[in-house]
Amino acid sequence: MFRKHLATTLTVLLAVGIGYVGVSYLFFPAATAPQFGMAVWPEGDAATFLVTKGARDLASGLVPLALLLTGQRRALGWVLTIWTLVPLGDAALILSTGGSTVTALAVHGVTALALLVTGVLLLTETRGVPAPVAAGRPELAGRRG
Repeated sequence: MFRKHLATTLTVLLAVGIGYVGVSYLFFPAATAPQFGMAVWPEGDAATFLVTKGARDLASGLVPLALLLTGQRRALGWVLTIWTLVPLGDAALILSTGGSTVTALAVHGVTALALLVTGVLLLTETRGVPAPVAAGRPELAGRRG
């Protein structure tokens, strides 16, 4: 039961965290962008990239919450495990453009690790399948075969 609670808590924290980042990029892109870790940000029309990043991050927060709320824990585990590639890609982008190594590893690397751990926790949860009640044999109720 602890694993399930831990996976749920981590999922909510990750979802709310990235959702907050998305909203920040949508409404306060200039203030939020430097925290991403890149050395130089696009300006002018190219800065609309930040709105795209905000939309991506907001959706990345809403999808896990939707899967969690609908009880799709196994699908959620696969989504989070696969989404490990997103912060790894962000870290690679930062490192390849001369951005902050500390941010690439501390923010994006830790996020990737948290996604992977949470995804694996969800994928390895044991499913509690109730035992069928034996017809006419109440002494067998609750037993597993």
